[in-house]
Amino acid sequence: MTLALVIPNYNHHIAIEKTLTDLAQYQLPCYLVDDGSDEQTRYILQALADKFSWVTLIQHPYNRGKGAAVMSGLRQAYRDGFSHALQVDADGQHNLADIPLMISASEQQPNALISGQPQYDESVPKGRLYGRYITHFWVWVETLSFDIQDSMCGFRVYPLAATEQLFSQQALGERMDFDIEVMVKLHWQGTPIVHVPTNVIYPEDGISHFQGVKDNVLISWMHTKLFFGMLGRLPRIIAKQNQNDQSLQTTQHWSTMSERGSFWGIKFLAQCYRLGGHWLCRAVMYPVICYFFLTGKTARDASLDFLHRVQQQQPNHPQLNRPVSWRDSLKHFFAFGNAALDRIDAWCDRINLAQVDFNDRHILANQVTTGRGAVLIVSHLGNMELCRAISSHQQKVKVNVMVLTQHAENFNKVLQQLNPQSSLNLIHVNELDPSTAMLLQQKVDQGEIVVIAADRTSSSSQGRVTYLPFLGQDAAFPQGPFILASLLDCPVYSLFCIRQHGRYQVYVEHLSDTLKGPRAGRTARLTDAMTQYSQRLAHFAQLAPMQWFNFFDFWRKDELVTRNHPPSPSRAAPLPTQDR
Repeated sequence: MTLALVIPNYNHHIAIEKTLTDLAQYQLPCYLVDDGSDEQTRYILQALADKFSWVTLIQHPYNRGKGAAVMSGLRQAYRDGFSHALQVDADGQHNLADIPLMISASEQQPNALISGQPQYDESVPKGRLYGRYITHFWVWVETLSFDIQDSMCGFRVYPLAATEQLFSQQALGERMDFDIEVMVKLHWQGTPIVHVPTNVIYPEDGISHFQGVKDNVLISWMHTKLFFGMLGRLPRIIAKQNQNDQSLQTTQHWSTMSERGSFWGIKFLAQCYRLGGHWLCRAVMYPVICYFFLTGKTARDASLDFLHRVQQQQPNHPQLNRPVSWRDSLKHFFAFGNAALDRIDAWCDRINLAQVDFNDRHILANQVTTGRGAVLIVSHLGNMELCRAISSHQQKVKVNVMVLTQHAENFNKVLQQLNPQSSLNLIHVNELDPSTAMLLQQKVDQGEIVVIAADRTSSSSQGRVTYLPFLGQDAAFPQGPFILASLLDCPVYSLFCIRQHGRYQVYVEHLSDTLKGPRAGRTARLTDAMTQYSQRLAHFAQLAPMQWFNFFDFWRKDELVTRNHPPSPSRAAPLPTQDR
C-alpha cells in the first residue's frame, strides 16, 4: 500500500498553511490542487509548495469545481504509481488526528473506500445538517442498501485502481455533486464502503463555496439520474440479495441473523414520525419495507410458510387469501412496520391504558397486591412492548424484560432517544448464570414482574429444547424460561397483546402457582407448562397471523441450525433471548 494526500483548494488561503503544517508529521506525498484560485491564493499556494518539498502543486487555469480538483489529484496520484489517496479538505474542518485510523482501516480493507463519518459539534450550520438527512435518504434508495452512512464527507481514502476504472468509464459531476456521486457509483461497481467516525467542525473564519440554490439544484439533478440508474440495476441487485440470502437459509439460526436497517436509516424514520406522525412515516417506510420484502428471501419464505400453516388449520381464515400468496406475505411485512410505529406511540405516550382492552387486569393486580412478583411468559406475537410502556408511564408496577443485546439494537437506540425510559428495566442476557438468577430473585421478592419470551430458542440452547405440536407440526420450544420460573419459585402467567378491531387486547392467563417442586416430577411439570403456553400461542397466532413476528423457519430441527456460540456442557441452563 502506497498512500498520497490529495487536497483540493479554491481560495482557501487562511487555513491551508496550518493544514499542511499539521500534515507534515505523516510524511506523505501531497498533491495540492489549485482550482483556479484568485491571485493572492495562487501566490500563497506556490510559496507553500516551495516551502514543503513533499507537496506537488497542480494548477487549474480556471475554477472547474471541487470534484474536478479531486479527480485531478486522484488521477495524478494513480499515474505516479500510488495505490491509495487520502482526500483532505483545505478549510480545517477535518480532524487530522484521525488520519492513522483512516490509514489503518484502509490497510485492513485495501479494496474499500474509507470515508469519515462526521460527528458534529454546535458549530455546524443547521441548514447543512438537515440537508444531509435528505441526501442520506436518497443515497439509501439509490444503492438499495444502508452501506453508505454518509456520502458528503470529504475526508476519504480512495482505492485508486477502482477509482481510475470508474473515471475511465463514466463522466462524473465536477462540483459539489462529486462526493456523493463517486461514492454511489463506486458502490455500484462493487467497492466496499467503510466508515470511520471523525469529529468535524465549522471554523468561524472558514470559507464555504457551497452555493445554496445552484448546488442544491445540481445535487437534485444528480439524485434524479442516480435514481433512474438504480432502477436499471434493480433486477440484478434483488437477484444478488436473494442469492446471498438463500446461501444462509439452510442452516442459519435466527440469532445469527443481523439486523437489517442502519441506525441512521431508522433515525431518519423517527424524524419523519416526529414531523408528520404516522402518515409521513408510512409514506417513507412502506417503500423500504417493499425493498426488504423483495430482497429478504429467508424472511419472505418463512412468512409464507407460516401463513400456509395457519390456513391449513383454518381454511376460511378472514385475514388470508385463498390460496395464500405473496400479497399476504407483503401484508405481513407491513404489519411488522406498523407494530414498530405502535411501539413508538406507546413510549411517546400516544397510546394509554384507556385505549387498551385489558379485561384480565385483575389477575395481575391481585398478584401485585400480594407483594410477591411473578414471571410473565410472552412471545413475539403482537406488541408486548405496549404493556411495558404503559406500566412505565403509570409507574404502578415495575416490569423487567430480558433481551438479547445484539438484536434490534439500532431500533432500540433510536427509541431510547425518543424516550429515555424505554431502556429502563431491560436485562441484557445470553444465558443464565448465578448472578442473573440472584438479580431476578431479588426483583421477584420486591414485587416486580420478570418478562421472558418463550417462542425462540436461544443462541446457546442446543439440546435444551422440547418439541411440541404447533400448527400441525412439532416445533422446538426452549426450556430456559420455564427452568428459570421454577428457580424463582413464583407464580407464572402467560401474556399476549394483539391488535383487534383497531384496539389492543391484552390476555393474561395463569399457568402455575409455582413450577418448583420435587425433582422427580420436574420434567413433567415443565413440559405441562410449556404445552399450555404453546397451545395458547397457537390459538393467538391463528387469531392474528399478521402479528406473528418470527421471520425464520420456526419448525426447523433445533439440532440442525448454526448458532453464534456452541453450547457449553459446563454452563447452567441457558436463558431464552428476544429482540423485543
